Amino acid sequence: MTRVREIMTTNPLYAETSETVTHAARTMADKGVGALPIRGEDHKLKGMLTDRDIVVKVLAEGKDPVAVHVGELPRDEVVAVGPDDDVEEALRLMSRHQVRRLPVVEHEELVGMVAQADVARELPDAEVGETVEGISRD
Repeated sequence: MTRVREIMTTNPLYAETSETVTHAARTMADKGVGALPIRGEDHKLKGMLTDRDIVVKVLAEGKDPVAVHVGELPRDEVVAVGPDDDVEEALRLMSRHQVRRLPVVEHEELVGMVAQADVARELPDAEVGETVEGISRD
């Protein structure tokens, strides 16, 4: 049984609730990522910010990304796993919630990220295919 900690990325990038959407977008562009976990001043996970959130919740609504702070964006339920959870549980959550990345939280603090790519490197092709299909369904 493979644990999330065995495949997760440690020391993940994140966006602080107090930073502007523009700053977060630049981080995403510079690092080539499509999502960042949102971390509060208390170091606890507050949600996820995706490139789609920036387009739909900021730009499409005519808001100024320099004036809007990450913490102001409405967020859905936070879906996360623990480092000692089984990777199979992470796969189920990814499919159920149709997400490609899951924050890894320990004692309410962000400690890592597990992405679809991490899973693809570690698990058999059949399991990866089922997960990708589940994430991508309409």
